[in-house]
Amino acid sequence: MSTLPLFPEGQAGDAAATAPDGRDAMPPEQAHGTRRMSVLQELVKAGALRTLDHALAQSLRRLDPDTPDSVLAAAALASLAVASGHAGFDPAEPQRLVDAAIDWPTPEAWAAALEASRWVARPGAGDAESAADAPLVYEHGLVYLRRYREYERRLANGLRRIGRAVPHTGAAADDADDAQLPANLAPLFAQLFPEAATSDDPQSRAAAAALRHSLLLVTGGPGTGKTTTITRMLVLLAAQALEAGAAPPRIALAAPTGRAAERMAESVRNAVQALPALGVQPALCAQLPTTGTTLHRLLGTIPDSPRFRHHADNPLPFDVVVVDEASMIDLPLMAKLVEAVPDGARLVLLGDPDQLPSVEAGDVLAGILRAAEATAPTATFPARHVHLTRGYRQSAALDLAPLAAAVREGDTTSALSLLRGGELSGVHFHEGNADPLRSHREHLLAHWASLAEASDPAEALVRASRLRILTAVREGPQGARGLNARIEDMLAGTRRGAGLASAASRYFHGRLLLVTENSYRHRLFNGDIGICLRDDSGTLMAWFPGDDPRNPRPFHPAALPAHDSAFAMTVHKAQGSEFDEVWLVLPERYNRVLSRELVYTGITRARRMLHVAGSVDVIGMALERYARRWSGLGWRLGTCT
Repeated sequence: MSTLPLFPEGQAGDAAATAPDGRDAMPPEQAHGTRRMSVLQELVKAGALRTLDHALAQSLRRLDPDTPDSVLAAAALASLAVASGHAGFDPAEPQRLVDAAIDWPTPEAWAAALEASRWVARPGAGDAESAADAPLVYEHGLVYLRRYREYERRLANGLRRIGRAVPHTGAAADDADDAQLPANLAPLFAQLFPEAATSDDPQSRAAAAALRHSLLLVTGGPGTGKTTTITRMLVLLAAQALEAGAAPPRIALAAPTGRAAERMAESVRNAVQALPALGVQPALCAQLPTTGTTLHRLLGTIPDSPRFRHHADNPLPFDVVVVDEASMIDLPLMAKLVEAVPDGARLVLLGDPDQLPSVEAGDVLAGILRAAEATAPTATFPARHVHLTRGYRQSAALDLAPLAAAVREGDTTSALSLLRGGELSGVHFHEGNADPLRSHREHLLAHWASLAEASDPAEALVRASRLRILTAVREGPQGARGLNARIEDMLAGTRRGAGLASAASRYFHGRLLLVTENSYRHRLFNGDIGICLRDDSGTLMAWFPGDDPRNPRPFHPAALPAHDSAFAMTVHKAQGSEFDEVWLVLPERYNRVLSRELVYTGITRARRMLHVAGSVDVIGMALERYARRWSGLGWRLGTCT
């Protein structure tokens, strides 16, 4: 039997099959006289597939010309599904992936063809590794690219391993009820969580669960006290180790992006400063970390390789790994993180389940939460989940909570009433305004001009966080690329002469940059924000945050990985960041990317002021739609052993 290894991530190779005259090889259905256009041809004609997706299908056809068209189409759609953020493709509802008039096979016919195909592995009961010579896997109703099914399987196995392990210090997971605190920690617990004595305080429940369990999920919206909870939990873990005569726990704070990691570390530092007032010993406070890192740096990037230095055979040197913004973490990265967590270490995931899922494949946090909340007798996932609801942080300048709640619940009537009412401090609705660059040109231009006037790159990056335009889409008049091009033109008159010449003239003093692909060699990652400024010698350099926020790292612009301007960004790219002032610019017409999660994520990036520019109709359509993704992780965690 011929085998076809999966293409390397992001590459397809020259795989398209062609006839002698250069045309695509004729599918078997047409070769045998069938007049109906094949599903694959319909997808190509509709422009629904990427070159990579079509190449995969053509490769299977070239290796076996008798491969049914439905299998070829499923392969192409499984590839497209990954690019669209799904872990796999569901043949029962293909219209969720492709909005075109396609004559789809029935789910039964599709399933029968997949189950009979040589290219499709069909794992048996449980969660066994799939056949290595099949590029596709059909399991639990989803068609996977084998690589992504394996990521999902490895992640599920790793989470179960962590959850079932006995923590380095503390009781085993099923040793006692979470509410039964060790007697020697009760006084400290009462200092840290005084409200627990008189009410059911979710913060204290989360900390108590961490004393006994190795896998903890703490979720909640902005300002619900996730970081405060984690800080006090870490104090308890340090005290627990001290009482046991063990070494202080080695703790890592991490997040998907550098900005999110720094925000987390800053919040922890602020929370630690408040502990002495609660009577906590300074020696315990001193054991808590004061810096955060990106997940890529935590795992140890290897130049020109998607692999990391830390993995199952070389685990992380930490006893507690705390990861913020878990909703942003894609399936491959979460699988690699979990495999690198050593036996007996605690993994704590923080996140907001109402935010958008990751830009890349997978809706990992949602799948983990579904399994953690399962009540079925067959549920086997050993995790503890605590959801925080009480708002502890409310800016005097921005009354966002009522609007965020309405958007989260998809309550269009209430959301529009709040936007139009003008009663929420700091919230401004520009109804029907499709072009803030024209209506508020002077205000926006003054901010961007100030970036070039900063005293140093560190100050410029701080100023950059004060205002950002967020968009739902990349292309079009209200898309990030179009807005960035217009903003660059607005700034060009006084900047480009000081930049690079000829083809590189788009680089200028004060240009904000957004990295759009990972560069392990440079330690620059998708979502990193930098700024172009001249150095002391007058050379224009691109400055990006480093391990020390006070000392950004300089790069020559020509050496950077793929990047765009960052005056305007998509909401997806802004996850993990906050800005003093946010302009959420929605498209004039409905777009499939719109959802309540996108609007919620966009508005909750604001710290002090929010502007929403868009039409009532588009907002209503966005709040009616969930950003659901196909994934088997919840099922895999909840039922597989």
